[in-house]
Amino acid sequence: MIFIYSLVLWLLLPYIFLRLLWRARKQPEYLHHIAERFGHYSIHSDKPVIWLHAVSVGETRATQSLVSRLRDTFPHHQILLTHTTPTGRAASEQLYGNSVLRIYLPYDYPFAVKNFLRCLRPQIGILMETEIWFNLIRACHMTNTPLLLLNARMSERSARGYARFATLTRNALGNLSAVAAQTPDDALRLANLGAKSVSIMGNLKFDIDPPSSMLHLARQLREQFGATRKILLAASTREGEEELLLDALQNVRIPHLLLVIVPRHPQRFAAVAQLLQQRGIAFQRRSEMDQTDKMPNASLQNCSVASDVRVVLGDSMGEMFAYYAAADLAFIGGSLLPYGGQNLIESCAVDTPVLVGPHMYNFAEATQLAVSAGAAIQIADVAGLVIETQRLLQDADALQKMRGQCARFVESNRGATDKSLRLIQQYLANTNQSAGRPAG
Repeated sequence: MIFIYSLVLWLLLPYIFLRLLWRARKQPEYLHHIAERFGHYSIHSDKPVIWLHAVSVGETRATQSLVSRLRDTFPHHQILLTHTTPTGRAASEQLYGNSVLRIYLPYDYPFAVKNFLRCLRPQIGILMETEIWFNLIRACHMTNTPLLLLNARMSERSARGYARFATLTRNALGNLSAVAAQTPDDALRLANLGAKSVSIMGNLKFDIDPPSSMLHLARQLREQFGATRKILLAASTREGEEELLLDALQNVRIPHLLLVIVPRHPQRFAAVAQLLQQRGIAFQRRSEMDQTDKMPNASLQNCSVASDVRVVLGDSMGEMFAYYAAADLAFIGGSLLPYGGQNLIESCAVDTPVLVGPHMYNFAEATQLAVSAGAAIQIADVAGLVIETQRLLQDADALQKMRGQCARFVESNRGATDKSLRLIQQYLANTNQSAGRPAG
């Protein structure tokens, strides 16, 4: 089966290049560092390497608390972050600067993953969330490189997909050194697919503290948006959702309501701007707003959103915490249409109440916990979104109660970083003991 899988990858090679070119139309960064995607690297480390793979922005942000603890616990090691998308790589650079190494994880060709392991020689590898690459896992197993799947999640839909390739999946999951799942349901699905040494760790995203710089920016944004205006944030929206939101919110009777739309993918910023223009909606881009931290002589009044502007297009990267903290209420995108939803924990971490649509299957457990805690409300459709937006933005007491529930929801679910660190320490100690090296 692994031979057939690798053969299919070779057959897909022309498509891979075409896909990179296609994506580069809107995001030219896809054509940068192409050699890395095939296992050729110009970097190396003289220190022992702890390697974490975080596909894109969400997974990269989830590493924050863990990377911080790893740097404190293993000061003589080099942290290496690998990514799949340019936005993930950019998020890593924004979060960690030059304090970590960052490269693209190679495509799952046998020669590429072998080159990766030979060049970087990680003492331990950590895959985040749902990253199951058959040749990569096999190569780590054959080279005795401990490979952990942390913060692991496996939706019912994903489990059904992997079950179609039962032999490949069982062998891959069985070759992982350990799996630490977010929830009991995730753990059960992974174990049923063949994972061994499965434990439950919770979700690393509960352990992320909003950066003080983002809280400062949130206060500035709030002033610019309008301190007395009601602010509804539509966070991480996906294709087709903006139209639904704009149609629905025509029926929300909140004076001077400001909708802040932050599309999930930066390559869609222009498309959403075009949609707003076509509908004749007065809007302003975040990228066009003067930033007083870069213009010391500017005043917040001069940077404010005009009173006739109905929508702010959040066409910036790395400011999601600030958007959440500046809003009165947040709707989590990817949930009105069947995209699986997005992370709602960041909003709750800054005490901003949450509305989610019916399609949150990628974050089912976190959604259930948030709804049970009173920090979030799940609506069935856009009509429900209108009703709850109207109700909450007119009822200050109900909104304030939800804010308090947000804080309690996040605090009660912390602790995943400690569990992850103990697991990493265990396998690093075993690796160093085998090699006769000190553990720290």
